[in-house]
Amino acid sequence: MEKTVGGTSELMRRAIFNEDAARQPGLLQHLDPRTKIVTLFGLLVVAAFITQIPMLLAMYAGTLALAVASRLSISFFVKRVWLFIPIFTLVIVLPAAFSFVTPGRVVVPLWTWNGHAAGLTAQGLQSAGLIVCRVTVSISLVVLLTFSTRWMDLLAGLRALRLPSILVLIVGMAYRYLFLLLNSVTDMYLARRARSVGNERKDTAGGRRFVAASAGALFGKASALSEEVHQAMVARGYSGDPRTLRAFRLRTADGLFALGAAATTVLVIGGGRLLGE
Repeated sequence: MEKTVGGTSELMRRAIFNEDAARQPGLLQHLDPRTKIVTLFGLLVVAAFITQIPMLLAMYAGTLALAVASRLSISFFVKRVWLFIPIFTLVIVLPAAFSFVTPGRVVVPLWTWNGHAAGLTAQGLQSAGLIVCRVTVSISLVVLLTFSTRWMDLLAGLRALRLPSILVLIVGMAYRYLFLLLNSVTDMYLARRARSVGNERKDTAGGRRFVAASAGALFGKASALSEEVHQAMVARGYSGDPRTLRAFRLRTADGLFALGAAATTVLVIGGGRLLGE
């Protein structure tokens, strides 16, 4: 439970940091949310079809350049990308680099099996490196979008691109009231600690009962809260579309950024074909 409370505060700190980063006077922050969604999603699709590691590394260098131009913290940006999905992916795909999974030319012999060298193969390392680089570029593009766009602007941009309103509504409400429910978890835990006497760490059975009771109470509170929030929204004229104080308007910078993304796509695909040949 202490780890849960600590994780709650860390999550809220990151959410506040994301909103502050989206207000920085950077390159991506000045663009229309629709432009960022379309262009970065297009680059995401391109990265999924690139089969050359050098081209993926070039795209990753481009994401770092965009992060600098958007005045995002490079150290935090790199940590946010590399400490989660890519490392997890590397752990998953690393077994594919061994000769007993991917046959090929052994470049790092580790042991001998029936008189033949076994270890890491060039073909396996190529496949593992390709997957890790592809995931890294994909996560970097997603992080750029979320860090440079306010949450309500992002939802409004998705709805403007004809994403189903029910999906946008569910995502928006889940994000907004997640923090309220996390505060409820923190309050319940602090209330228990305030009423406890002695070393409660030894009472494992009581701890399990508290966790089960808290989960049930939290579920009931979330259900009642959802009904009250829906009635309040309907009473205030909510129509299903997210509203923002700023009107979306395409500018010259949006067109230049879209042209730059298109040129990058052509260069990456052309460079990939040249390397493939």
